[in-house]
Amino acid sequence: MDRAQLITPDSPVAFVDIETTGGSLGLHRIIDVAVIGCTGDVVDFEWQSLVNSGVHVPAGITALTGIDNEMLIDAPPFERIAKELRERLEGRVFIAHNVRFDYGFIRREFAGVGTPWRSPNLCTVRLSRALYPEMPRHNLDAVMDHHGIVIENRHRAMPDAKALLAFWRKVREAWPREQLQVAVDLASHRVTLPAALSPDLPDDLPEGPGVYRFFGAGEGGESLLYIGKANNLRERILDHFRAGASDSRSTQLAAEVRRIAWTETAGELGARLLEAREIREEHPLYNRQLRGSGERFTWSFDDAEAAPRLVTLTAEVLRSGNAFGTWRSEGDARRALESLAREHKWCLKSLGLESGPGSCFGFQMGRCRGACAGKEPARLHMARVKVGLISQRLEPWPHDGPVMFREGAGERQQWHIVDAWQHLATFDAGDEDAIAMFERRSRATDHFDIDAYRLFTRFMRSTRQRPRPLPRA
Repeated sequence: MDRAQLITPDSPVAFVDIETTGGSLGLHRIIDVAVIGCTGDVVDFEWQSLVNSGVHVPAGITALTGIDNEMLIDAPPFERIAKELRERLEGRVFIAHNVRFDYGFIRREFAGVGTPWRSPNLCTVRLSRALYPEMPRHNLDAVMDHHGIVIENRHRAMPDAKALLAFWRKVREAWPREQLQVAVDLASHRVTLPAALSPDLPDDLPEGPGVYRFFGAGEGGESLLYIGKANNLRERILDHFRAGASDSRSTQLAAEVRRIAWTETAGELGARLLEAREIREEHPLYNRQLRGSGERFTWSFDDAEAAPRLVTLTAEVLRSGNAFGTWRSEGDARRALESLAREHKWCLKSLGLESGPGSCFGFQMGRCRGACAGKEPARLHMARVKVGLISQRLEPWPHDGPVMFREGAGERQQWHIVDAWQHLATFDAGDEDAIAMFERRSRATDHFDIDAYRLFTRFMRSTRQRPRPLPRA
């Protein structure tokens, strides 16, 4: 069955469930697998086998499934059941609850015995969400409870596969065919890939956060078309190739793709940082260029009575806590302050925006309270100015120098090195030597990226973890 072929409610299907030694595809193994073949309303077969994976079954898995190490001693290894399992799945739509989990584990086991395998698949979590959006949760227990499905020995492969069969029968009975077909299309996420891309791409894509790149044909090689970020790389990349997914520009981009590459990150922050850096450095054809970096200007209040100084925004200025606003040019900064001065009756001469002898023109016109004529104390005037600018005050950098933020958990963790709200580098958490050798001087003084400032200030307000100072080499 071709991946782009239409999956219908009457397609031959295989309801699949597995139990594993854990949730990590890279670390854990299958210990129980069940398949129920069905066509329409007719069950074609039921098949189940324990699997001796050759690894220890953790106590927590035994408590959940009832499968212990002794039960697996005489069970066949995966290579002994691979041929029959493949025959059971052949020509059928692979259906599972959270299908990427079961499908990914089985595909990896087939690859491990030298027989690559793939199949069209459908997720009953997505199917439940499409048909019953009012349900607050769509895990298998919630689906069974909602539909009155009662199955004994939950968390074993065959009983859970039977629960999926019962759910499938419920929705086939309850919904008109046209509406059910729409939901099946959503649950199967059918895609039509360009001919140049491997049909295995949907199976190879990871489901974690990261950055992806589209390449097309170019003079003498290939050209970089587009760089994007995603919380789920698989879903975001495949979105580009789904029917009616986007506008004409996106359709043209999808048609030009010849190769896709991606980099996984520990989380959304790492993906955003990597995307921004690569767009600035690589200038992809279809990306809108970022405008947040480059020289920026700010108003700095160094003295309680003196006029503010218009200065280039640097790490040192940010640390002072007296920087107000960011502008791309000196002219923009002056015009913005002049506009606020007229609105709040600030003195243009005291602000350094007007020169000449005597009081300012605004005082003569009743638009200044007289800081330039001794009618308003200079300290009070500057206090009013700061209050009026408070919404534009830049948060001071609360550390003495660069710090490290950790992102991610489990197998994938990264450290982001930041100084004065500017991103300096990212390292994998296990690469302690590279972190220790990182040059400690701040390069944030060279450029100020307002997007990075906004990103890291939000991140620091939302994260529960405390940053670490850089280790000394």
